[in-house]
Amino acid sequence: MKEAMVSLGPYFVLILVGFLPNEIWRLVGLVLARGLNEESELVVWSRMVAIALLAGVIAKLILFSSGELAGVPTPVRIGAAVIAFAAFMAVNRSVFVGVLAGEVALLAGAAWYTP
Repeated sequence: MKEAMVSLGPYFVLILVGFLPNEIWRLVGLVLARGLNEESELVVWSRMVAIALLAGVIAKLILFSSGELAGVPTPVRIGAAVIAFAAFMAVNRSVFVGVLAGEVALLAGAAWYTP
Protein backbone atom coordinates (compact mmCIF):
# COMPACT_ATOMS: atom_id res chain seq x y z
CA MET A 1 0.00 0.00 0.00
CA LYS A 2 2.86 2.35 0.85
CA GLU A 3 4.46 1.75 -2.56
CA ALA A 4 1.22 2.68 -4.29
CA MET A 5 1.02 5.94 -2.33
CA VAL A 6 4.64 6.76 -3.18
CA SER A 7 4.04 6.13 -6.89
CA LEU A 8 0.85 8.22 -6.86
CA GLY A 9 2.46 11.06 -4.90
CA PRO A 10 3.47 13.13 -7.95
CA TYR A 11 -0.08 12.94 -9.29
CA PHE A 12 -1.50 14.22 -6.02
CA VAL A 13 0.99 17.10 -6.08
CA LEU A 14 0.03 17.86 -9.69
CA ILE A 15 -3.66 18.00 -8.77
CA LEU A 16 -3.00 20.06 -5.66
CA VAL A 17 -0.65 22.57 -7.28
CA GLY A 18 -1.76 22.58 -10.92
CA PHE A 19 -5.44 21.76 -11.09
CA LEU A 20 -7.10 23.06 -7.94
CA PRO A 21 -5.77 26.64 -8.05
CA ASN A 22 -7.12 27.03 -11.59
CA GLU A 23 -10.48 25.54 -10.72
CA ILE A 24 -10.94 27.94 -7.81
CA TRP A 25 -10.53 30.94 -10.12
CA ARG A 26 -12.85 29.42 -12.71
CA LEU A 27 -15.54 29.01 -10.06
CA VAL A 28 -15.03 32.58 -8.80
CA GLY A 29 -15.32 33.85 -12.38
CA LEU A 30 -18.47 31.83 -12.90
CA VAL A 31 -20.09 33.26 -9.78
CA LEU A 32 -19.05 36.83 -10.58
CA ALA A 33 -20.11 36.63 -14.23
CA ARG A 34 -23.59 35.39 -13.40
CA GLY A 35 -25.08 38.87 -13.27
CA LEU A 36 -23.23 40.39 -16.24
CA ASN A 37 -25.00 41.46 -19.39
CA GLU A 38 -23.60 39.45 -22.31
CA GLU A 39 -23.82 42.51 -24.57
CA SER A 40 -21.95 44.86 -22.25
CA GLU A 41 -18.74 46.42 -23.56
CA LEU A 42 -16.59 44.72 -20.93
CA VAL A 43 -17.88 41.24 -21.75
CA VAL A 44 -17.64 41.80 -25.51
CA TRP A 45 -14.08 43.14 -25.13
CA SER A 46 -12.97 40.22 -22.96
CA ARG A 47 -14.51 37.76 -25.44
CA MET A 48 -12.58 39.43 -28.28
CA VAL A 49 -9.32 39.28 -26.32
CA ALA A 50 -9.88 35.59 -25.59
CA ILE A 51 -10.56 34.87 -29.26
CA ALA A 52 -7.46 36.83 -30.33
CA LEU A 53 -5.29 34.91 -27.86
CA LEU A 54 -6.67 31.60 -29.09
CA ALA A 55 -6.07 32.61 -32.72
CA GLY A 56 -2.49 33.54 -31.87
CA VAL A 57 -1.83 30.20 -30.18
CA ILE A 58 -3.31 28.32 -33.14
CA ALA A 59 -1.23 30.36 -35.62
CA LYS A 60 1.92 29.70 -33.59
CA LEU A 61 1.20 25.96 -33.54
CA ILE A 62 0.63 25.90 -37.29
CA LEU A 63 3.49 28.14 -38.44
CA PHE A 64 6.17 27.48 -35.81
CA SER A 65 5.56 23.89 -34.79
CA SER A 66 7.81 21.84 -32.58
CA GLY A 67 8.21 18.16 -31.86
CA GLU A 68 6.55 15.67 -34.16
CA LEU A 69 4.31 18.31 -35.71
CA ALA A 70 7.40 20.09 -37.05
CA GLY A 71 7.99 17.05 -39.28
CA VAL A 72 4.71 17.68 -41.09
CA PRO A 73 5.15 20.12 -43.99
CA THR A 74 3.76 23.62 -43.40
CA PRO A 75 1.32 23.47 -46.37
CA VAL A 76 -0.21 20.31 -44.89
CA ARG A 77 -0.66 22.01 -41.49
CA ILE A 78 -2.24 25.08 -43.11
CA GLY A 79 -4.47 22.90 -45.32
CA ALA A 80 -5.62 20.89 -42.30
CA ALA A 81 -6.54 24.11 -40.50
CA VAL A 82 -8.52 25.33 -43.52
CA ILE A 83 -10.33 22.00 -43.79
CA ALA A 84 -11.07 22.05 -40.06
CA PHE A 85 -12.52 25.55 -40.28
CA ALA A 86 -14.61 24.66 -43.34
CA ALA A 87 -16.00 21.57 -41.60
CA PHE A 88 -16.71 23.63 -38.48
CA MET A 89 -18.72 26.15 -40.51
CA ALA A 90 -20.44 23.52 -42.67
CA VAL A 91 -21.83 21.45 -39.79
CA ASN A 92 -23.63 24.05 -37.68
CA ARG A 93 -20.43 25.33 -36.05
CA SER A 94 -19.67 21.96 -34.48
CA VAL A 95 -16.32 22.08 -32.70
CA PHE A 96 -16.19 18.28 -32.61
CA VAL A 97 -16.62 17.98 -36.38
CA GLY A 98 -14.04 20.71 -37.00
CA VAL A 99 -11.43 19.09 -34.78
CA LEU A 100 -12.13 15.66 -36.23
CA ALA A 101 -11.88 16.89 -39.84
CA GLY A 102 -8.68 18.79 -39.11
CA GLU A 103 -7.11 15.80 -37.40
CA VAL A 104 -8.04 13.46 -40.25
CA ALA A 105 -6.66 15.94 -42.80
CA LEU A 106 -3.45 16.39 -40.80
CA LEU A 107 -2.91 12.64 -40.43
CA ALA A 108 -3.69 12.00 -44.10
CA GLY A 109 -1.35 14.76 -45.22
CA ALA A 110 1.41 13.57 -42.91
CA ALA A 111 1.02 10.02 -44.17
CA TRP A 112 1.06 11.22 -47.78
CA TYR A 113 4.32 13.18 -47.33
CA THR A 114 6.11 10.66 -45.11
CA PRO A 115 8.97 9.05 -47.02
